[in-house]
Amino acid sequence: MTEQIAQWFANLSQGSRLFDYLITFIVSCLPILECRGGMIVAGLRHVPAWQAFIICYIGNILPIPFILLFIKQIFAFMKKHNILKGLIEKLEGNTAKNQEKVLKYKQWGLLAFVAIPLPGTGGWTGSLFAALLNIDFKKAFPIIALGVLIAEIIMFILVDGVGGAFAQYFLGSQGASDAAQTVSAFISQSASTAVCF
Repeated sequence: MTEQIAQWFANLSQGSRLFDYLITFIVSCLPILECRGGMIVAGLRHVPAWQAFIICYIGNILPIPFILLFIKQIFAFMKKHNILKGLIEKLEGNTAKNQEKVLKYKQWGLLAFVAIPLPGTGGWTGSLFAALLNIDFKKAFPIIALGVLIAEIIMFILVDGVGGAFAQYFLGSQGASDAAQTVSAFISQSASTAVCF
């Protein structure tokens, strides 16, 4: 599902480099897609890797302060007005159930949760987790920002770095392109089947 959404964004208004940057940025701001989806869109729109890296990181980080500062108030409003109340209660329940795991390792637990690019982890989920566990903003934001950076570096290495160089050497240019699309599809499919926490 993530790849289909990313493909739809990638097909919008072909030809404008500024538009390519904007679409990459917007996709990186979205939950579930985050920098993984942004990097897929950037690749499909032929944004240079180093530019995509910077754009995706900034896009992924932008929503985090708002989530940390306002999500509890938003959830309270939504529960009061019976808007997605069941989903919110499930998220809060899952957070409470996993609270011990993160609090046991404190900041290192939150960093690992955000930094390991697996389905259901990332900046949005880490921010939600930190907010619901009442982790102080001044502690949570830098940890989550570092976690997003580490996750993006891992993804960059897997897709464009060592993994890309390996595929280029052994598979040639077309094979490397096919391999990168396969890795992107796998990541996208994994992300689309994830359940928070």
